[in-house]
Amino acid sequence: MRQRIPIPRLLRAMEFIGGDTEPAAVLDHTVRTAAELTGARYAALAVLNEDGNGIGHLVTHGTGPSPERLVRALLDGTSPRSPGILHVPLLVHGAKFGALQVADRADGRPFTAEDRQLLRILTTEAGIALGNARLHAAVRTQSRWMDSSLELSTALLADEEVDALTVVAEQARRLASAATGAVLEPTEDRDLRVVAASADAPPELIGAVIPGHALAVRQVLAGEPLDIEDPAGDPRIDADRAAIGLGPALLLPLASDGTVLGALALTRTPGAPPFSVPERAMTTQFAQQAALALLLARARRDREQLAVLEDRNRIARDLHDLVIQRLFAVGMVLEGAGRAVPEAADRLETAIRELDATIQEIRTAIFALQQSPDETPSGLRTRVLRETGAAAETLGFAPSVSFAGPVDALVPAPVEAQLIAALREGLSNAARHARASRVDVTVDAIAPLPDDRPAVTLTVTDDGVGIAPEQKRRSGLRNLRDRALTLGGDAWVAPGPDGRGTTLTWRVPR
Repeated sequence: MRQRIPIPRLLRAMEFIGGDTEPAAVLDHTVRTAAELTGARYAALAVLNEDGNGIGHLVTHGTGPSPERLVRALLDGTSPRSPGILHVPLLVHGAKFGALQVADRADGRPFTAEDRQLLRILTTEAGIALGNARLHAAVRTQSRWMDSSLELSTALLADEEVDALTVVAEQARRLASAATGAVLEPTEDRDLRVVAASADAPPELIGAVIPGHALAVRQVLAGEPLDIEDPAGDPRIDADRAAIGLGPALLLPLASDGTVLGALALTRTPGAPPFSVPERAMTTQFAQQAALALLLARARRDREQLAVLEDRNRIARDLHDLVIQRLFAVGMVLEGAGRAVPEAADRLETAIRELDATIQEIRTAIFALQQSPDETPSGLRTRVLRETGAAAETLGFAPSVSFAGPVDALVPAPVEAQLIAALREGLSNAARHARASRVDVTVDAIAPLPDDRPAVTLTVTDDGVGIAPEQKRRSGLRNLRDRALTLGGDAWVAPGPDGRGTTLTWRVPR
C-alpha cells in the first residue's frame, strides 16, 4: 500500500525552519521534524566542523542505535545501508555539511522511497536555512569585529594616555571569546615576552616568555599566524606555559607593511573548542588593524616628543646664551663696584654669592632640559630636584639647588639611595625646626676626602634659628650619621657660613 505524503506537516516544518536564523534551532527542529514525518522513534543529525575533518555538532531525538555509524559514514563519505535505518546527506550551498539519519519506525515497517523523498525535501530546506543562518551570523560577527577595530583605532589615536597594548589585548580577548589575551614584544635576544595582558589574573602573564629558539617565535616574527590546538604538546612551543596557556590558542603577528611589532596571543581554556575558520580569519584581520593603529599611535607620540625636545633645546640655548651671560656680566660689575666702594664690599659679596647660586641652578635646569624625557627619572640630579620640589610645600618656598661635577655619572646606586634619604631627612628638619626663609642644597661629586679619596658631599644650609643643644641629640640627626657610617663616611651639623642658621654636611666615599 502506497504511503500518503504528509504535505501539510512538511510545509509547516519548512516554514518554521526557513524563518529561523539560529543554526542550533534549525538543527534541533530538523531532527524532530524528520522523526515525525517518517514515524521514526529515533533521529540524529551530525554536522561537520569548520575544517571538515571532524564532527562539530551532533543532535539527536528519541532513543535508538548509537550514532557512531552515522558519524563514521559522514567522515568517510559513505552512506550506511542497514534495515530499519534511513540516511540522507545535508548540503549547504551545494557542499557537504552533515547527514541526517532516522531509525526504528514505530509501526515496524521498513522506510520507503516516500520517506527518503520527505527527508531530502526537509534537508534541502534545512540546508538553505543553515546557509542563511551562517551568512547572517558571519555578517554579524564581521560587523562586530569591524566596529571593534574602529573603536580600537579611535581609542589609540585619540587618547594619548591610553595603554595601547592593553587595549589590544582586551578587545581581542572579548571578541574571540578567549580566556586570555596577551600582547608579546620581541626582546634583544629575539624572545617574545608578554608586555600586556587581559585575563582573570593578568599579573601572572606579564613577563612570561617564549624563547627565541622556538619555531613558533620564528614563524610569528616572520609574519606567519599560528593555530595551536594543544600548546602543551605542540613541538613548536617551548615556553613558560603562562605565556600561551594550556587550551586552544592563536599566535598572530602584529605586523603592518612588513614591520612586525610583536604578537597577539589568544587562549581558551583546556577542553574548549578550537578557534573556527571564521574566527581565525577575523582575529588575523583584527591583528593587522591593531598593528596599523599601534604604528600610527607611536608615530604620533614620536612627533609630539620631538616637538617637546625641540622646545626644551630652544629654552636651554636661550638660558645659556642669554640669561647666564647677563648674570656673569652683572657679577663682574658688582665685583668692580666692591673694589671701588670698600664700605659696600660685604653687601656686594653677598649679592655675588647669590648670583653664583642662581647660575648653578640655571645650569642644573639646562642640564635637565637637555636630557631625554625617558632618561630624566633615573638620574640623581633629577631625584634631588624632585625631593627639593616636594619640600617646597612644607617649607613655604623652593630650596636653592646646585651641583658640582657629573653627579649622575659619578655617584653609584647604593650611595645615591642613601644620599636621597639623607636629603629628605635634612629638608624635613629644616621645615620642622629651622623657621628658615632660605635653604640651599649642594651635591658635590668632585671634592675629595681629606685623604684624597673621591667623595660625595651633600650639604643642606638654612638661615634659620640654628639648633639648640638639646636638639643635637635628635634621632633624625643620629639616623643621618648612621646612614653615612654604613658607607664609610660621616655626617655633622654646624652653624651656617655667616654664623646664622645651620649647615648639615653628609659626606661618604665614592
